Amino acid sequence: MHVLNWFGLLLLAALALGAAGHALLRKSDSRSALGWVGVCLTFPLAGPILYILFGVNRVRRSASRMRKEVDALSGNAPPAQSSYPAAAVNPTVLHQSFQRLERIGRNVLRAELTGGNCVEPLFNGDEAYPVMLRAMEDATHSIYLTTYILDTDSLGMKFIDALARAVLRGVDVRVLVDGVGEKYSWPLASRLLKKKGVPTALFIPPRLFPPDLHFNMRNHRKILVVDGALGFTGGMNISQKHMLGAKPSWPVTDLHFIVHGPVASLLQDVFVDDWLFATKERIYPPILFTEPTGDCLCRTVVDGPDFNDEHLKTLLTGVISAATSSVKIMTPYFVPPSTFLSALKSARYRGVSVEILLPGRNNLPFVHWATSHILDDLLRAGISIAFQPAPFCHTKLMLVDGCYVHLGSANLDSRSLRLNFELTVEVLDQHLAECLTRHFDSVMSRSRPVTRQELQNRSLPVRLRDAFFWLFSPYL
Repeated sequence: MHVLNWFGLLLLAALALGAAGHALLRKSDSRSALGWVGVCLTFPLAGPILYILFGVNRVRRSASRMRKEVDALSGNAPPAQSSYPAAAVNPTVLHQSFQRLERIGRNVLRAELTGGNCVEPLFNGDEAYPVMLRAMEDATHSIYLTTYILDTDSLGMKFIDALARAVLRGVDVRVLVDGVGEKYSWPLASRLLKKKGVPTALFIPPRLFPPDLHFNMRNHRKILVVDGALGFTGGMNISQKHMLGAKPSWPVTDLHFIVHGPVASLLQDVFVDDWLFATKERIYPPILFTEPTGDCLCRTVVDGPDFNDEHLKTLLTGVISAATSSVKIMTPYFVPPSTFLSALKSARYRGVSVEILLPGRNNLPFVHWATSHILDDLLRAGISIAFQPAPFCHTKLMLVDGCYVHLGSANLDSRSLRLNFELTVEVLDQHLAECLTRHFDSVMSRSRPVTRQELQNRSLPVRLRDAFFWLFSPYL
């Protein structure tokens, strides 16, 4: 009996030390590592179990395993080819303000800017959807669509019917919908698309048999590329609620972008890679050549849990740290990591104007509560924060120094910066920046400034609630 007791104690000690050692070696944040080491050593049985359940980063591990399987499958296949010849921009010929901001993306992403692009904003579904539908109706070679949500409401059915008609014309059509995002609507978009003969795939769909319940690792990217020459990206899903003119019951404002030029082919390359990731099938779009169409300098930012480095977070933090005059941020969900918040405060202390626009009423109340907990610290640093009036604003946008635009699908929270597959685009162009600055300032003028007094006047139960949900900010 004594032998069994000693054996049990040794097993618990080995378990506790093993879990503590894993946390010590694998956790990048010292406070997190110290916390888990303490829990594991203090509670030799419960601590390691809690660490295995909640402390191990299964998202990155699972995504890395999936990426290795895809890479092995395509190891002997030739790489996907862009639809345009290389159009890299020599950074030494850029204006000095462009050089400072461009250098960060080049060093973080190991990619050059691409010139010859035209990027134009489309406000809400009222502007974006008709142009997207018309582009699909005019397609002659290919239509590649990725979206997180494809609602099967009246607007979604227009997209599904347009895709089906393109298939009948002989166009190469592929649709990739997120496996969790499609569950927001019924009937399921994938079923309707397949019934109409549209090649469709789901991105990591959760399933019970065999068990594979990945509720993280969502493909949050929004991509539509037509004939390799015309692209659409931004933050907008496909849903009737973005059609403000139709007066939906829960209207949502958003920004999408139409892109012409070489950057469209870069969006297509992302789709080709995602299709391979989801289906294990490599597709080969036709190689098309088109003259440059504008002066926008662009670089795609592809990020996800299958990357070892969180380079989107690093890039955004670096750009803010390089700002010299202004930073303007519009986002629906604002619970960024502490390094990002420190960069914002540091910019303000250097004399940079920092303005943040958030929804006054969020569709995810617990995110709003968590955000409220961190606002006083930013206001104390002199950062301007305002709540937008209804309807709920889903726009993700960052403007820096009147010449840099960061657009795309990523929110400023851990879900986008750590757990999701995201796509954003860096654009260096003063004309686009000026256009979006006017939009930002117009919305800011209609919004309600947040004050420190307002936050300090919250009741104790409200402040406790906000702080409690802030504790879960890495998973919101």
